[in-house]
Amino acid sequence: MTGHWADLALQTRGLESLYFVIPPLDSVRLRSFHLDWRGPTLTARIDLPSYPGDPPPDWSDNGHNTLQVHLQFLAVENLTVCGWIPSTPVDISFSAMAERRMLTKISGVDLELSFTCSDSLAVGHISSSRVTESGSDNGPHSFLQPLDARRFPSLPSTHESTFYERV
Repeated sequence: MTGHWADLALQTRGLESLYFVIPPLDSVRLRSFHLDWRGPTLTARIDLPSYPGDPPPDWSDNGHNTLQVHLQFLAVENLTVCGWIPSTPVDISFSAMAERRMLTKISGVDLELSFTCSDSLAVGHISSSRVTESGSDNGPHSFLQPLDARRFPSLPSTHESTFYERV
């Protein structure tokens, strides 16, 4: 598929406000993926490969070094998952298919996740945090969207469906 992955996104204003050039989806850290039978959807929580050059002052003041986003894929079919090593770098790629669909591959060392989906994706829950040397992101998160910022001082538990199922 030609072009930048952000061209497939339904809303990128948040990312555009942080980056002069939105980074590619090469060597991102796949934190989790959530499957929802409604839709059906797959939501991937990832750390982008580079941090914004001019983040909001409170993010810098808190020593943040990682930007995390949720990418939500709609009308998911033909899902396959082989392997899983959390926190290893992965690449996310897209290939165009007929009838406004695309093949999405998330691949890295010992991980191959692939599926077909609608040819657009949603971006949400943009947050900034300080990732430790061990790779943990369990500490405080600063969310870009005002509603997320009011509701969550850190990542909510995985049972919080309003966070993990909606972008």
